[in-house]
Amino acid sequence: MIRLKNISKEYQVGDQRVVALNKVNLSIEQGQLSVILGPSGSGKSTMLNLLGGMDRATEGTIEFEGESVSALSDGALTDYRRDVVGFVFQFYNLIPNLTALENVGIAAQLTGNQDEATYYLEAVGLEQRKNNFPHQLSGGEMQRVAIARALAKKPRLLLCDEPTGALDSKTGQQVIHILQEIAGAGEVAVVLVTHNEELASGADKVIRLFDGQVRELVSGIADETVARKMGEQASSALP
Repeated sequence: MIRLKNISKEYQVGDQRVVALNKVNLSIEQGQLSVILGPSGSGKSTMLNLLGGMDRATEGTIEFEGESVSALSDGALTDYRRDVVGFVFQFYNLIPNLTALENVGIAAQLTGNQDEATYYLEAVGLEQRKNNFPHQLSGGEMQRVAIARALAKKPRLLLCDEPTGALDSKTGQQVIHILQEIAGAGEVAVVLVTHNEELASGADKVIRLFDGQVRELVSGIADETVARKMGEQASSALP
């Protein structure tokens, strides 16, 4: 679905040139959960910004379904962010004086899907909480509202920036399970940026970044994890 070709991104900080990404090549597939791992300063957030059309590369090209995102005008790039990309952030960014349903409904309006807001809350298991305000929800529930809000745009690409960073491990795993289901439905590419190594086990593809470069790319992680668990269960059942 998305291909990065020789992508570099540089920033000028005072007299210093900072290379955030250096000659990155990779692809993001539809129907997969891709996890981008790396320490602080490795280039994760920069890559997310480029994928989401929030910034432009210094060098190289980004293609979405064969069309160059890098060559889009500012207006066309705005359309790309609105029509193609959904965003989920670490701290939810819900509007505090709107209910869960109203928060989702605002995003649904962008694509004329306001009547489907309840459907997306149901999809993340929050139909019974639709009339609650953010302060009446737990952290995990607020993150699920944020996911429903992103899905209400019917994005082709769902970008998640440390979506479990403010959650405990159990709640975080519930959120990851929802993202796996979204990717598994086959219509959306889900990209999750994190420094948490534990989240790699649920991914279809793991991209490790160090100093702005891809140092390791592993595919089929989720399948391997399932196979290993099945093998362990089979072994435990033997007499």
